[in-house]
Amino acid sequence: STPNIRYTQAIVNHGREAGASLSHPHGQLLGLPFVPGEILEEERAFARFESACILCATIEAELTDGKRIVFANDDVVCLCPYWSGSPYEMLIIPRQHDLHLQDANDTSLAAVGRAIRDALINLRDAFGDVAYNLVFHTAPHQHTGEYHWHVHLWPKLVSTAGFERGTGVLINIVPPENAADRLR
Repeated sequence: STPNIRYTQAIVNHGREAGASLSHPHGQLLGLPFVPGEILEEERAFARFESACILCATIEAELTDGKRIVFANDDVVCLCPYWSGSPYEMLIIPRQHDLHLQDANDTSLAAVGRAIRDALINLRDAFGDVAYNLVFHTAPHQHTGEYHWHVHLWPKLVSTAGFERGTGVLINIVPPENAADRLR
């Protein structure tokens, strides 16, 4: 453990539009001396959802409804979240509840790896070789509250315009239910 590192971010970028500097998908692991705002926001969401895990509850609600599920099995669920900020955004959630990525067992990690592969295949089948960002969210170092590690997949199918950049308010022109239907 490095004392000045408070958060570790794992990412995969593919395509120029996704900020990739290489022509093939490639990952990076970054140690940060702070917890990023996006993670702090997620921590607050987990804390506000007092009686249980917000992602475990999301899994159960989405499986019951089924409209935003891309695929699911006993180990992992891939869905287009109702709060999607961009078209065809996917969330990959391991069914095994762990705070930190490094706490996950081999079965859960392998299932998430296969789910990432399958989500990217579904994306490619729907749109061809599209640029994307794949981001792992895990609890910050020393975090002891509620959290559930997960993976975000953001295809780069639209540009971020002035309104989005100026306000931080994202406009998703494709309802997540329609996105999941196309990606299935």
